[in-house]
Amino acid sequence: MTAIQVENLSKAYQLGQIGTGTISRDLERFFVTKVLGKEDPFLKIGQTNDRTTKGSSDIVWSLKDINFSIEQGDAVGIIGRNGAGKSTLLKLLSRVTSPTTGSIKVKGRVASLLEVGTGFHPELSGRENIFLNGAILGMRKAEIKRKFDEIVDFSGVERYIDTPVKRYSSGMYVRLAFAVAAHLESEILIVDEVLAVGDAEFQKKCLGKMGDISKGEGRTVLFVSHNMAAVQNLCSKGILLENGMVSCNDEIRLVVDKYMVTNRIPNFWKQNNKPLTSVFFSSISANVIGKQPSLKLEVSIEIFINEKINKKAFLAFYISGSDSTPLMEAIPEYDFIDCSSPDISRKIVAEIDLNGFMPGIYNLGIWIGIEHSVTLDWQKEIIQFEVEESPVFNRTISFPKHAGFLVPNSEITDIK
Repeated sequence: MTAIQVENLSKAYQLGQIGTGTISRDLERFFVTKVLGKEDPFLKIGQTNDRTTKGSSDIVWSLKDINFSIEQGDAVGIIGRNGAGKSTLLKLLSRVTSPTTGSIKVKGRVASLLEVGTGFHPELSGRENIFLNGAILGMRKAEIKRKFDEIVDFSGVERYIDTPVKRYSSGMYVRLAFAVAAHLESEILIVDEVLAVGDAEFQKKCLGKMGDISKGEGRTVLFVSHNMAAVQNLCSKGILLENGMVSCNDEIRLVVDKYMVTNRIPNFWKQNNKPLTSVFFSSISANVIGKQPSLKLEVSIEIFINEKINKKAFLAFYISGSDSTPLMEAIPEYDFIDCSSPDISRKIVAEIDLNGFMPGIYNLGIWIGIEHSVTLDWQKEIIQFEVEESPVFNRTISFPKHAGFLVPNSEITDIK
């Protein structure tokens, strides 16, 4: 059963001051759109929502020709860069604002958590706001009373439940707001990035609750977040927005991979005034490893150390998934830099064995230090690579465990 059907949905905003500039043009606009029922002539000059460029029109399409459907019980992640139109889409689905063109068909009641404080009256207590939100959703007082203790217990703000919410911290606000939205009997739960305000323990609790809502209770969940690990753990499907348009609507893994590709880190990394000065992949083009007999990643590194340390330093490579989850570390057993004199400059070529890696997008980070304790430089996720296809093996691949990570083989092949 379809819970949400969106057809040709668009939302236009006018930059600067509202209005066309003259009363005659405002009257003309009203007559054409409201009386004659024709398209707004001023929207024809609207431009795509690209915040990085300076446009020539006052009209910006925050969303343009959006089409998708969501089935009942689906957990859908909506991802995209800042300004892509995610929050605008959720506001339209929540009926906070109306579309410029197109239609939205929603089957069931919607509970939304869009921004800190949305739907709460600051002068009312937490208790009164729970009943207020329930009433807005169309619930009877008896239904709200039945859920009340469960809501308060989940939120963890029992001591302040009779205090006006204007005295709550932002974290307490979010705790109570999420508890209300998740426990009241709505068929659709919409959650924007507000969970980032909560602490780690509460975020984990919220994600678990949303999973229960979707999988256990058969309710529909729409979730916006920049935390790709959380999105992939919770959602089975995803929608990628780019400049106000749907770029991909598919399984969540495919959507996240496309998002990471379109926001790929450049294939050459460089910095100044630090020991680690440049990094690039010398064995592959466009940072993509195609089908090969074995997966070998050759990394070229330039290092400059301008101080005398009297000890040798070494490298460690850290590999994480497209969602920034740490996966592997590779530590070559080689003391390669003699720091007994200042102004040491070295070009190093290292090879990392990636046999057994599944197809996907990965991030590489590099640590340079002394005796596992002194850090000279530590750069996380500075460059990305993609494994297109893993070779077929007739044996089982296994890696030794070390410090909670998998450790692939690696060696330094050249130092100059």
